[in-house]
Amino acid sequence: MEIPEPILQSSSSVFLFVALLILLLVYFISSSSFHPKEDRKEPPGPKPLPVLGNLLQLDSKIPYNTLAELSKEYGSVFTVYLGLKKVVVLAGCKTVKEALVNHADEFGDRDPLEIMHDLNQGHGILWSNGNSWREMRRFALMNLKDFGMGKRASEDKIIEECEHLTELFLKFKGEAFDTTEPLSYPVSNIICSMVYGSRFDYDSPVFTTLLERIHKQGPLLGSLSVKIYNLFPWTCKWISNRKDFLKLGDATRKQNINLFSQLKETLNPERCRGFVDAFLVRKLKLEESGITNSHFHDENLAMMVMNLFSAGTDTTATTLRWALLFMVKYPKIQDQVQEELSKVLGSRQVRLDDRKNLPFTNAVIHETQRLANIAPVAIPHRASRDVTFQGHFIKKGTAVYPLLTTVLYDENEWETPHTFNPAHFLNKDGKFVKPDAFMPFSAGRRACLGESLARMELFIFFSTLLQRFHFTPPAGVSEDEIDLTPKLLLLCDPPTHTLCAVPRM
Repeated sequence: MEIPEPILQSSSSVFLFVALLILLLVYFISSSSFHPKEDRKEPPGPKPLPVLGNLLQLDSKIPYNTLAELSKEYGSVFTVYLGLKKVVVLAGCKTVKEALVNHADEFGDRDPLEIMHDLNQGHGILWSNGNSWREMRRFALMNLKDFGMGKRASEDKIIEECEHLTELFLKFKGEAFDTTEPLSYPVSNIICSMVYGSRFDYDSPVFTTLLERIHKQGPLLGSLSVKIYNLFPWTCKWISNRKDFLKLGDATRKQNINLFSQLKETLNPERCRGFVDAFLVRKLKLEESGITNSHFHDENLAMMVMNLFSAGTDTTATTLRWALLFMVKYPKIQDQVQEELSKVLGSRQVRLDDRKNLPFTNAVIHETQRLANIAPVAIPHRASRDVTFQGHFIKKGTAVYPLLTTVLYDENEWETPHTFNPAHFLNKDGKFVKPDAFMPFSAGRRACLGESLARMELFIFFSTLLQRFHFTPPAGVSEDEIDLTPKLLLLCDPPTHTLCAVPRM
């Protein structure tokens, strides 16, 4: 049947009218949300475009640098729009510390990325909120301490891993190699020993598979397509990087549940081997009491272990890679570290108690954390209620991004903020000091759960490696040719490089 021409024209006109109406509606909504009400004195910021917000103004490769520059123009509390998403950015030591520590309740919620919510569905510690987060964090803090977090027991585990790491480095026989995997092994194994109750051999298929997935997920999470999905989730659920990321996460979750089942078969409530055992015992006790709707369930356990494993591996291993690269770049500083280690330790194994007698070594580690700036923006926060902060009104539910790079590079706090300078952490008498602006682990109630363990690992691993090896560039490469431009994936990784580990003793 042929449709009359007037009807076709009429239908076409209706379609165009509806399409125009929708575009105008989107523009009106986005424009009205982009302009704060003056009487509320909301944080200022650059004028956004409809729908895209301020995305075109940000450096796509190093967006945190753009945010740092914007803070110089709009102040330490300002607003940007990432697409339609309104974000309040906090910049500078005083502002970030005041918000996260003095206003911990108001800024204590997490603002999960869309893809992370797809993965964890509100479970675990890192991205969760509410009662589940509070109960899981409390349990994790208590039990991880019981299994060695920041205590002598974990010191012994780190020293044991130092022996395996030394053997691994010796296998390269002074030839150049990439440190990415070798440094991930011992750091991951510390988490494994605390979580599962035992370490893995470095060639264990279970262990290498877990690590391979972590290494694959980082670049996917930092990819442009996933960033677009996080901003416009209704448009991009089909993208391959998102599917691959979730597929890897699901495989790790299933592998962990299988490990939990194996541990459950040999579970002794009177003698817990690690964090998983303690969780399973608590879960059984609640079930025996008739409580079946608690937060102690398999999904929370799986996500907590995944959070601990990924966060506890990537950050510390990445910092160690930066530390060794800095030693190759600045050989005179490496010589000073090794001179201090030789004077204080001789040939004996370093212990945590030695830290107070190794101020320069300790300063070099802290300066590495500061300058490496591996997490330039803290994991997103969210205002838990309406709050007026530094004279600015911030509405409940607004995403809040603490810009840690502006704390670690704050020109009011550091003498030479963009230079590797261990003197930032030494007083005039050469003793170690830690300024308030040292905040690589963030601060407040959402600060890094494993800070004490990470600090212990960095000190013992770094000191042991510098005691046993001298690190040099590959043959034919001078110190001046070494590039320090970070590679932004999930974290600020060091650029791809190799180095040589020459045995000293």
